[in-house]
Amino acid sequence: MIPVKTRYFLFLSYKGTNFHGWQIQPASVTVQKTLDTALSLVLNEEINTIGAGRTDSGVHALVFCAHFDSIKADLLSDKKILFKLNRLLPPDIAVKSLRMVLPDVNARYNAISRTYEYYISRTKDPFSESSSWFIYGDIDIAIMNDACRLLMRHSDFTSFSRLHSDTKTNICKIYSANWIDKGDKLIFRITADRFLRNMVRAIVGTMIDLGFGKIDLATLEEIILAKDRCRAGKSAPAKGLFLTDIEYPEEIFI
Repeated sequence: MIPVKTRYFLFLSYKGTNFHGWQIQPASVTVQKTLDTALSLVLNEEINTIGAGRTDSGVHALVFCAHFDSIKADLLSDKKILFKLNRLLPPDIAVKSLRMVLPDVNARYNAISRTYEYYISRTKDPFSESSSWFIYGDIDIAIMNDACRLLMRHSDFTSFSRLHSDTKTNICKIYSANWIDKGDKLIFRITADRFLRNMVRAIVGTMIDLGFGKIDLATLEEIILAKDRCRAGKSAPAKGLFLTDIEYPEEIFI
């Protein structure tokens, strides 16, 4: 008789510097493989997680979610479950909370929105070197925010998608996007229903070209309409990108 399994959402954060992204890859250290190993040991059963998305090598997550199924229906009653997991996990992964969900819920497909932030340092700072992109020089923040409003008028972001991706559609709905000027730091924040692989980094790299006057707003719109990745700017370095929020409908939780 096949045992009935219970589905859980596990919320976590990780520093991506030492990982080849979230998704399991042959002969590579990934967040998913590291997490699956720890969960399997703690729960004494084979656990295979499904993540809310695929962060690239070097990308960080302040908030990430993965679902998994377990034969144990009472995991939430173990008050030390998170402590046990964190004790096994390396310092650059931390599990935050565990919630029971409906059996057909998926951490990836049931997400309503995701938010990313990209951090730029305008002064050399050894303490943020692994978590921001150092850029020197005067940059036009106002025109970059104009570009955010332009971006939100479009839905096909093929020009900012990784080439030869297996994505079925490049249509995304951007809910908000803006640049925040904090003096020594610049933060690009963007929320959408979904993101293409490399999309945020490609947008940031292209907007930096705009901020330095290498292109204008008309050219940016031409790039978007061209649906050609070769027309857009270079991708910003992975180390400055953070997944900062994932929103789910409350009714999926038990």
